Amino acid sequence: MILLTLIASVLMASISILQFKKEAKDYHQERLERKENAIKEHINFILGTTTYPLTEENLPLIFKDKIHELADIHSLQINIYSLKGKLLKSSKASFSIDTIAPPIPNYVLRLVQSSMEKRYVDIQNIDGKKYRSSFSQIKDLKFKPLGILNLPYIEDDGFYDRELKNFLIRLGQVYSFMLIIAFALAYFLSSYITKSLKSISDKITETSLNQKNEKIELEDSSQEVSLLINAYNGMVDKLEESALKLAQSEREQAWRDMAKQVAHEIKNPLTPMRLTVQRFQRKFDPNDPEVKQKLKDYSETLIQQIDTMSSVASAFSNFASMPAQQNETLNVVNIVELALEIFNEDYIYFHSEEKEIITVMDRTQLIRIITNLVKNGIQAIPENQENKSIIVAVKKVHDTVLITVEDNGIGIENQNVSRIFEPKFTTKNSGMGLGLGIIKNIIENYKGTITFESNFGKGTIFTVSLPIINE
Repeated sequence: MILLTLIASVLMASISILQFKKEAKDYHQERLERKENAIKEHINFILGTTTYPLTEENLPLIFKDKIHELADIHSLQINIYSLKGKLLKSSKASFSIDTIAPPIPNYVLRLVQSSMEKRYVDIQNIDGKKYRSSFSQIKDLKFKPLGILNLPYIEDDGFYDRELKNFLIRLGQVYSFMLIIAFALAYFLSSYITKSLKSISDKITETSLNQKNEKIELEDSSQEVSLLINAYNGMVDKLEESALKLAQSEREQAWRDMAKQVAHEIKNPLTPMRLTVQRFQRKFDPNDPEVKQKLKDYSETLIQQIDTMSSVASAFSNFASMPAQQNETLNVVNIVELALEIFNEDYIYFHSEEKEIITVMDRTQLIRIITNLVKNGIQAIPENQENKSIIVAVKKVHDTVLITVEDNGIGIENQNVSRIFEPKFTTKNSGMGLGLGIIKNIIENYKGTITFESNFGKGTIFTVSLPIINE
């Protein structure tokens, strides 16, 4: 409660300061525009009534006496420059045409001439004060440029600063009062709620995952304490279940590490054993018919056990290849970029129409999908080929994220198209041919699809479609 009060006070003060600053900025901007429009209307009136020819050279004569009158009426300094930026006339008493006055900077002249409105406002901070200086073209009755009107404007935020200070003082008083009330309520509630929790706290401190924890039994406890006791006792039950699951998970992890090696060691001798038993069965011809039947039964039993071991080994191998999902909320675009960083090839390009595509899935499995497809693309491009290219693209289509991996390698022959996702099938000289089959299983576990298009001799495009999952 106290923290929320402090956060609320800081947020309110910050928002108020920003709002006051925005209002002050808008006020000065609008005020300068109003004064500029009024002065321009007055200038147009003077140009329409003067007897002097409307030329750039006559501007000092036209506004010889009028410029001070304009400055007094509008309470603003007025400077008139030539189209090349030379000062012609100023309402400032210290300025004199005989002295060398600073011209308009070249960048200001360019901005005025290039803008649609032929106007530019230069903003500068000098000695802690903010100055707005408006530059706009003066035109004759036929809209021909005669010169440049400059209106220096000092932003006086004294009124807004005083109002902001008074508001912050009142806000601080209100939140100080709320903070005192929050402290009082927090103390009262903590004393009331924790009055009967000392015995429970000691029991909770003794709770450990590596031992059997006793449940709490207290009589004559308040409703709040009873709810806490029930929650603790439920936690003890779940803790025991978690301990069992953790032990099982540790065993499964160890199994995953040795599953492939065990499966390989088991499956290799199975076929020779089967053939040996069958051959022994055929050649063995004892004189005792009963002994022959026993050997036959033994052989059939042994063959049956060998078939069972083969099935177990295959299941064991598949289990080792598919780790459990550890889903998390992630940005697909960032993960794909991260997966591509492990490759040193400079011909791998990444493109995404979106900066962020959020979904829920296993980070490791997504990286496995990308690295496998990119690695296959690299291996599909001959080493002596020029202009190598692998393009990885990510885009969002409705509630689906599409990931494409395109290479310009040798492509896939027509006779191999239907077998590309088969386990143990490969067109390479090395490897077990499990990569595409495994990632296909990963994608299908997320209700996604993987397809490809290949043109033999030109390249292949793999497309992975995954539904966007939101938790």
